[in-house]
Amino acid sequence: MNFDEIVGEWSKDCKIDETELSSESLKIPYLHSKYLKMLLKERASLLKLKADYKKTKRKLLEYYLGEMDREELDEFGRDQIYKKILKNEVDTYIDSDDMMIEATLKMSFQQEKVDYLESVLKNIANRGFQIKNAIDWERFTQGS
Repeated sequence: MNFDEIVGEWSKDCKIDETELSSESLKIPYLHSKYLKMLLKERASLLKLKADYKKTKRKLLEYYLGEMDREELDEFGRDQIYKKILKNEVDTYIDSDDMMIEATLKMSFQQEKVDYLESVLKNIANRGFQIKNAIDWERFTQGS
């Protein structure tokens, strides 16, 4: 799912119908299950992106150190680098490489989705308290 779809789903699901508090409390396990499944899927995607990030970093390290042969360069889609780069400069080249920037952005955006879903699940965990407070308030205002 993309981020907008997740936010849209939560925008619909976060509403509590104050006239049907009992049915709202019964929806909590369903909501928890729904968003936990989303979280697990997005975490799995994040783990894959982290692994891809590490592979990209290793490949770029080999590339900038000039350790790739012709076959590896063709597979990597790059030409031989002819500039001699010192080992202490390699990280600067890697960090500013378009492949690494793209991998970093993908991983960071996926982390944002995971963080958002974790906050949704925390909100769902507190939903029972919110409903109980609404019921208590209703009792208080009606003089019970």
